[in-house]
Amino acid sequence: MIPRILEPEVMDTALEAIDYNTMDHSQVNRVFVDDLLAALDHGRLSPLDRVRPGGAADPLRILDVGAGTALIPIELCRRPGRWHVTAADLARAMLEVAAENVAAAGLDAHIKLEHLDAKQLPFGGGQFDVVMSNSILHHIPAPPECVAEMIRVVGPSGLLFVRDLLRPESTAELDHLVALYAADANAHQRRMFGASLHAALTLDEVRALGVAFGIAANCVKQTSDRHWTLCWKHEGSRI
Repeated sequence: MIPRILEPEVMDTALEAIDYNTMDHSQVNRVFVDDLLAALDHGRLSPLDRVRPGGAADPLRILDVGAGTALIPIELCRRPGRWHVTAADLARAMLEVAAENVAAAGLDAHIKLEHLDAKQLPFGGGQFDVVMSNSILHHIPAPPECVAEMIRVVGPSGLLFVRDLLRPESTAELDHLVALYAADANAHQRRMFGASLHAALTLDEVRALGVAFGIAANCVKQTSDRHWTLCWKHEGSRI
């Protein structure tokens, strides 16, 4: 197994934000949202069924930790349902691009951008129905700090849905994944992807991390040749 080599926690230059935003994440983002919606339906947290007395729409309160340029919140809010997404990131450059993306999608009323540190979230406990995250933990030097905060702000019967890259067994496998999934990317984008794979956690490391917080190991699964997913319902129930 290749060692974990940390990359910068914050991707906060204009070049990084633009290159990240222009990489083709469309299929990965669609699959993330498809799987999130399936988990919500399985956990009876359907956004189509949440109506307060009197018939007023009651949107799901969602926190996206490490939202980057907000492509996943945009994909989610284009799906049927009632959504209110707080899209948080520590990189101002990412959020500047995110603001342009959200405005272009006409979703300002549904997506609120916040400049926040995932390790010190300024929210009360249990404030969100869903806490989701895609590809943030590999940026965090000490992932338990981030996981603890995500668990803290998930409400009773809420859903924690986290997906990230999976560290390859060998340098050869890492190079193969970069060549396979970043063949059309520029040199800087390929370097970013390779560095992210090198900084990612293994399946065993993620499972051990979850168990330390009372999350059963079988709530963490490998879900592609380069991704793992943690899907957990608050109070310890597996979805």
